[in-house]
Amino acid sequence: MFITFEGIDGCGKSTQIAVFEAMLKDKGISPVITQEPGGTRIGEAIRKILLDVNNTQLAPLTELFLYEADRAQHVSEVIKPALEAGKWVICDRYYDATTVYQGVVLQGCEGLIEQLNLEACSDITPEVTFLLDCPAEIGLQRIEGRKRDKRGKDRFERKTIDFHTKIRYGYLALASKYRERFTIIDSTLDKEQVARSIEEAVSPYL
Repeated sequence: MFITFEGIDGCGKSTQIAVFEAMLKDKGISPVITQEPGGTRIGEAIRKILLDVNNTQLAPLTELFLYEADRAQHVSEVIKPALEAGKWVICDRYYDATTVYQGVVLQGCEGLIEQLNLEACSDITPEVTFLLDCPAEIGLQRIEGRKRDKRGKDRFERKTIDFHTKIRYGYLALASKYRERFTIIDSTLDKEQVARSIEEAVSPYL
């Protein structure tokens, strides 16, 4: 079983993945929890490049190719072997994130992005994708709150509210296009309600 979590920065993915993992373990399922970018040793090095606020000169195509390189390694090293072993895999972002984020950055390159996604993922598609949806201003407020006493914002978290709003609507458009796979969750609700909605949606697979 392959499940992905998507959404704008600050939507609550990390929190809900941790709750979801605990729920699965209570039911006797020990999932593989991973993320993009950075799900492998090589991927971690790529993640540092992508999120480093000092990399202001990173060209949009370079950014795209780095994400796809991370994904190709991630699928080969983590996702494919785990699925072949019969394990549940829970991934924080996957190719939908590239479709949306790089689609906003690289207007007019949708065909290239789709082609690279297909090559990098080796035809491995999630059975279920949870889109944790919230307005951009709420996501950014949450980022502000959790960053006060921790490290500074990364390169994407520093982008404008207009950028994050475009990302949100990009995700909603993608969810509308692939309704059989996406489940939209209102992440403005309290985390217990969000967790219950996720558990109800995945219950047919348990």
